[in-house]
Amino acid sequence: MFKLFQKKKPGRDRFDYSVLKTDMHSHLLPGIDDGAATLEDSLQLIRGLHTLGYQKLITTPHIFWDMFRNTPEIIGEKLSLVRKALQEEGLHVELHAAAEYFLDEHVESLLKRKQPLLTISGNKVLTEFSMMFPSLNVKDILFEMQMQGYQPVIAHPERYVYLQDDRDFYQELRDLGCLFQLNILSIGGYYGRAVKELAEYLLEKNYYDLIGTDLHHSRHLEALRHVELTPALKKILDSGQISNHLL
Repeated sequence: MFKLFQKKKPGRDRFDYSVLKTDMHSHLLPGIDDGAATLEDSLQLIRGLHTLGYQKLITTPHIFWDMFRNTPEIIGEKLSLVRKALQEEGLHVELHAAAEYFLDEHVESLLKRKQPLLTISGNKVLTEFSMMFPSLNVKDILFEMQMQGYQPVIAHPERYVYLQDDRDFYQELRDLGCLFQLNILSIGGYYGRAVKELAEYLLEKNYYDLIGTDLHHSRHLEALRHVELTPALKKILDSGQISNHLL
């Protein structure tokens, strides 16, 4: 489906981000989470993603009430600030904002009160949960989201390394109708061997629907420049299952 790469040395092909067109997971708005700290940081990261080949960015600041108490109003204000700076610089990148919702009591309360959630596209909502230990009510929250018409997208499922010995949970999430989003740096080993192995497993199972950078800072940006196209990654891209270009 995509023209993925030009032939070079076997096994040394770099990932071509332009085939995705859109990055749907990043932390580019200044000063509201653990991503870009300043407006200049935001612009530097956006320039870098544009250089990599992205045409559209849907940035997703954390909404995690114990740490980052972001609201649609806060996110919208920062989005307007960055858009204005991009316009002044003459950098033609389409920038939108949604959120990465940590599935906690705050999200439960938003759903209980029927408060609108920020979506990456259509009804798709990016979600995450604890990377340290299993969360008991994750499936209940995801089910309620779907009952309210949302399509949950599980951010970086390969990073929940405690699921290494409970891989059936991934199938349970798929059976619930959840989409999966791969952090592209997981394939390069950025987060360690266990995460890379889980990413490779999920690729082989054809579980991924979207690919994101999860870009936070310049170290991530530098690492993105060196991600190689693996056979499993090429296979799922060729299948047409990855739908970034439709966002």
